[in-house]
Amino acid sequence: MTTTSTPPVHDWKADVELLFEQLQHIDGKAEIVDGRIIVMSPTQPWPSEVAGEIFVSLRSYARRQRRGRAVTDNATFKVDLPNRQSFSPDVAYHTGDRRPMNHYGGAPVFAVEVRSAGDYGPRAEQLQAEKRNDYFACGTQVVWDVNLLSSEVIRCYRASEPETPLVFGPDDIAHAEPAVPGWTVPVRELLPEDWALPEKS
Repeated sequence: MTTTSTPPVHDWKADVELLFEQLQHIDGKAEIVDGRIIVMSPTQPWPSEVAGEIFVSLRSYARRQRRGRAVTDNATFKVDLPNRQSFSPDVAYHTGDRRPMNHYGGAPVFAVEVRSAGDYGPRAEQLQAEKRNDYFACGTQVVWDVNLLSSEVIRCYRASEPETPLVFGPDDIAHAEPAVPGWTVPVRELLPEDWALPEKS
Protein backbone atom coordinates (compact mmCIF):
# COMPACT_ATOMS: atom_id res chain seq x y z
CA MET A 1 0.00 0.00 0.00
CA THR A 2 1.28 3.48 -0.78
CA THR A 3 0.42 7.02 0.15
CA THR A 4 1.39 10.25 -1.55
CA SER A 5 3.61 12.38 0.66
CA THR A 6 4.40 15.36 -1.56
CA PRO A 7 2.55 17.30 -4.26
CA PRO A 8 3.87 17.11 -7.83
CA VAL A 9 6.77 19.44 -8.59
CA HIS A 10 6.03 21.89 -11.41
CA ASP A 11 7.95 20.86 -14.54
CA TRP A 12 9.25 17.91 -12.56
CA LYS A 13 11.51 16.64 -15.33
CA ALA A 14 13.54 19.83 -14.87
CA ASP A 15 13.39 19.51 -11.09
CA VAL A 16 14.40 15.87 -10.73
CA GLU A 17 17.42 16.74 -8.61
CA LEU A 18 15.13 18.60 -6.22
CA LEU A 19 12.96 15.52 -5.94
CA PHE A 20 15.98 13.35 -5.20
CA GLU A 21 17.15 15.83 -2.59
CA GLN A 22 13.72 15.60 -0.94
CA LEU A 23 13.88 11.81 -1.18
CA GLN A 24 17.02 11.76 0.96
CA HIS A 25 15.03 13.22 3.85
CA ILE A 26 12.07 10.86 3.70
CA ASP A 27 11.81 8.64 6.77
CA GLY A 28 11.08 5.28 5.18
CA LYS A 29 10.83 3.70 1.77
CA ALA A 30 9.72 5.87 -1.14
CA GLU A 31 9.76 6.19 -4.95
CA ILE A 32 9.38 9.06 -7.39
CA VAL A 33 6.42 8.46 -9.71
CA ASP A 34 4.63 11.03 -11.88
CA GLY A 35 6.39 13.92 -10.20
CA ARG A 36 5.43 12.83 -6.69
CA ILE A 37 7.33 11.18 -3.88
CA ILE A 38 5.30 8.12 -3.02
CA VAL A 39 5.91 6.77 0.49
CA MET A 40 5.47 3.02 0.88
CA SER A 41 3.68 1.65 3.92
CA PRO A 42 5.65 -0.52 6.41
CA THR A 43 5.87 -4.21 5.63
CA GLN A 44 4.76 -7.12 7.78
CA PRO A 45 6.83 -9.96 9.31
CA TRP A 46 6.36 -12.61 6.60
CA PRO A 47 7.18 -10.31 3.63
CA SER A 48 10.13 -8.85 5.51
CA GLU A 49 11.55 -12.26 6.42
CA VAL A 50 11.17 -13.63 2.90
CA ALA A 51 12.85 -10.57 1.40
CA GLY A 52 15.71 -11.07 3.84
CA GLU A 53 16.18 -14.70 2.82
CA ILE A 54 16.22 -13.79 -0.87
CA PHE A 55 18.84 -11.12 -0.19
CA VAL A 56 21.07 -13.52 1.75
CA SER A 57 20.97 -16.04 -1.10
CA LEU A 58 21.71 -13.36 -3.71
CA ARG A 59 24.55 -11.92 -1.62
CA SER A 60 26.18 -15.33 -1.37
CA TYR A 61 25.87 -15.73 -5.14
CA ALA A 62 27.35 -12.26 -5.82
CA ARG A 63 30.33 -12.98 -3.59
CA ARG A 64 31.02 -16.29 -5.31
CA GLN A 65 30.73 -14.78 -8.77
CA ARG A 66 32.58 -11.55 -7.91
CA ARG A 67 30.12 -9.74 -10.12
CA GLY A 68 27.13 -7.58 -9.30
CA ARG A 69 25.65 -6.69 -5.91
CA ALA A 70 22.73 -7.96 -3.90
CA VAL A 71 20.72 -4.97 -2.68
CA THR A 72 18.43 -4.85 0.35
CA ASP A 73 15.10 -3.14 0.87
CA ASN A 74 14.79 0.67 0.87
CA ALA A 75 17.58 1.34 -1.64
CA THR A 76 16.97 3.90 -4.41
CA PHE A 77 17.57 3.15 -8.09
CA LYS A 78 17.59 6.29 -10.21
CA VAL A 79 16.00 5.87 -13.65
CA ASP A 80 14.70 8.13 -16.41
CA LEU A 81 11.20 7.36 -17.67
CA PRO A 82 8.52 9.89 -18.60
CA ASN A 83 6.44 8.76 -15.61
CA ARG A 84 9.04 7.48 -13.16
CA GLN A 85 12.39 8.58 -11.77
CA SER A 86 13.16 5.90 -9.21
CA PHE A 87 12.52 2.38 -7.96
CA SER A 88 12.85 0.94 -4.48
CA PRO A 89 12.38 -2.84 -4.78
CA ASP A 90 12.27 -5.15 -1.77
CA VAL A 91 15.39 -6.96 -3.02
CA ALA A 92 17.48 -6.50 -6.13
CA TYR A 93 20.56 -7.64 -8.00
CA HIS A 94 22.45 -4.82 -9.66
CA THR A 95 25.36 -4.80 -12.09
CA GLY A 96 25.43 -1.06 -12.84
CA ASP A 97 27.08 1.87 -11.15
CA ARG A 98 26.25 3.47 -7.81
CA ARG A 99 26.88 6.62 -5.82
CA PRO A 100 27.94 5.12 -2.47
CA MET A 101 26.15 7.66 -0.25
CA ASN A 102 23.30 8.46 -2.61
CA HIS A 103 21.67 6.06 -5.10
CA TYR A 104 22.20 3.23 -7.57
CA GLY A 105 22.45 4.24 -11.22
CA GLY A 106 19.83 2.70 -13.47
CA ALA A 107 17.44 -0.15 -12.83
CA PRO A 108 18.60 -3.48 -11.37
CA VAL A 109 18.81 -6.46 -13.72
CA PHE A 110 16.68 -8.41 -11.22
CA ALA A 111 14.02 -6.92 -8.95
CA VAL A 112 11.90 -8.58 -6.28
CA GLU A 113 8.56 -7.21 -5.15
CA VAL A 114 7.19 -9.04 -2.09
CA ARG A 115 3.52 -8.30 -1.58
CA SER A 116 2.47 -6.76 1.72
CA ALA A 117 -1.01 -6.80 3.19
CA GLY A 118 -2.16 -3.83 1.08
CA ASP A 119 -0.93 -5.26 -2.24
CA TYR A 120 -4.05 -7.23 -3.16
CA GLY A 121 -7.16 -6.51 -5.17
CA PRO A 122 -7.84 -5.15 -8.69
CA ARG A 123 -6.14 -1.78 -8.17
CA ALA A 124 -3.06 -3.43 -6.67
CA GLU A 125 -2.85 -5.83 -9.62
CA GLN A 126 -2.93 -2.89 -12.02
CA LEU A 127 -0.20 -1.08 -10.11
CA GLN A 128 1.95 -4.21 -10.03
CA ALA A 129 1.62 -4.64 -13.80
CA GLU A 130 2.42 -0.98 -14.46
CA LYS A 131 5.50 -1.17 -12.26
CA ARG A 132 6.74 -4.30 -14.03
CA ASN A 133 6.36 -2.51 -17.35
CA ASP A 134 8.43 0.36 -15.96
CA TYR A 135 11.12 -2.06 -14.80
CA PHE A 136 11.33 -3.66 -18.22
CA ALA A 137 11.37 -0.28 -19.96
CA CYS A 138 14.46 0.60 -17.91
CA GLY A 139 16.34 -2.61 -18.72
CA THR A 140 15.41 -4.92 -15.85
CA GLN A 141 15.48 -8.47 -17.18
CA VAL A 142 13.50 -10.32 -14.50
CA VAL A 143 10.94 -9.28 -11.88
CA TRP A 144 9.69 -11.59 -9.14
CA ASP A 145 6.18 -11.04 -7.81
CA VAL A 146 6.18 -12.84 -4.45
CA ASN A 147 2.73 -13.68 -3.08
CA LEU A 148 2.73 -15.36 0.33
CA LEU A 149 -1.05 -15.82 0.30
CA SER A 150 -0.95 -18.11 -2.73
CA SER A 151 0.41 -21.55 -3.55
CA GLU A 152 1.96 -19.83 -6.58
CA VAL A 153 4.48 -18.20 -4.28
CA ILE A 154 6.67 -16.66 -6.97
CA ARG A 155 5.64 -15.41 -10.38
CA CYS A 156 8.80 -14.85 -12.38
CA TYR A 157 8.24 -12.26 -15.11
CA ARG A 158 10.89 -11.91 -17.82
CA ALA A 159 11.37 -8.98 -20.18
CA SER A 160 11.49 -11.42 -23.09
CA GLU A 161 8.02 -12.82 -22.22
CA PRO A 162 6.39 -10.21 -19.95
CA GLU A 163 2.89 -11.68 -20.15
CA THR A 164 3.91 -15.31 -19.52
CA PRO A 165 5.40 -15.68 -16.04
CA LEU A 166 7.09 -18.78 -14.75
CA VAL A 167 5.43 -19.98 -11.56
CA PHE A 168 7.35 -21.41 -8.59
CA GLY A 169 5.49 -23.09 -5.74
CA PRO A 170 6.75 -24.12 -2.27
CA ASP A 171 8.34 -27.34 -3.55
CA ASP A 172 10.03 -25.83 -6.60
CA ILE A 173 13.53 -24.56 -7.24
CA ALA A 174 13.30 -20.92 -8.26
CA HIS A 175 15.65 -18.97 -10.50
CA ALA A 176 15.97 -15.56 -12.16
CA GLU A 177 17.40 -16.47 -15.55
CA PRO A 178 18.78 -14.72 -17.53
CA ALA A 179 19.31 -11.87 -15.06
CA VAL A 180 21.23 -13.91 -12.47
CA PRO A 181 22.91 -16.74 -14.42
CA GLY A 182 23.22 -20.01 -12.52
CA TRP A 183 21.55 -18.76 -9.32
CA THR A 184 18.87 -21.05 -7.91
CA VAL A 185 17.12 -21.29 -4.55
CA PRO A 186 14.56 -23.73 -3.14
CA VAL A 187 11.37 -21.79 -2.52
CA ARG A 188 10.81 -23.67 0.73
CA GLU A 189 14.06 -22.24 2.12
CA LEU A 190 12.76 -18.72 1.57
CA LEU A 191 9.53 -19.24 3.51
CA PRO A 192 9.10 -18.54 7.24
CA GLU A 193 8.89 -21.62 9.45
CA ASP A 194 5.28 -20.83 10.33
CA TRP A 195 4.24 -20.13 6.74
CA ALA A 196 0.97 -21.69 5.68
CA LEU A 197 -1.69 -20.79 3.16
CA PRO A 198 -4.75 -19.09 4.66
CA GLU A 199 -7.77 -21.34 5.01
CA LYS A 200 -10.44 -20.78 2.41
CA SER A 201 -13.59 -19.26 3.85
